[in-house]
Amino acid sequence: MSDVGIPHRLLLACEAFGPRLPATAVAEAISRGVQDAGMPEPDVCLLPSPQDERSDVREMLEELGFDERMRSARAVVIGAAQLHERTFDGSAAFEIATRARQGGVPAYAIAGESTLELFDARILDLQLILRARSRPALVMAGLALAQLA
Repeated sequence: MSDVGIPHRLLLACEAFGPRLPATAVAEAISRGVQDAGMPEPDVCLLPSPQDERSDVREMLEELGFDERMRSARAVVIGAAQLHERTFDGSAAFEIATRARQGGVPAYAIAGESTLELFDARILDLQLILRARSRPALVMAGLALAQLA
């Protein structure tokens, strides 16, 4: 019997959480937690930090092959330094959450800081937003999400 069904790997879409936590470090910490929970190594999609973000987020995601990667993932985990209603629209995190919702792929977020209201998270169909500001906290957030996803 072939193993067709729900994918096992998560897709991590991570940006830097500041100069001490570049996108690679954020992704590595979350990935460690995910793997410590027994899940396979996630697919990692590194994103530019919001201040470096190009004006055309859609083009950037196309270059990363994001949609195909998302459709082959069990869920998408957005690692964003900040999730704020006033800056979320037009950001990579917003575009990824929108694409996941439209594609029927569950989406979660791990943020250094979040002021999104429950209603905003529901509109974006984010299943859960966890806060983490350090490497150990990112590992723990990855562990927690792996147990939910």
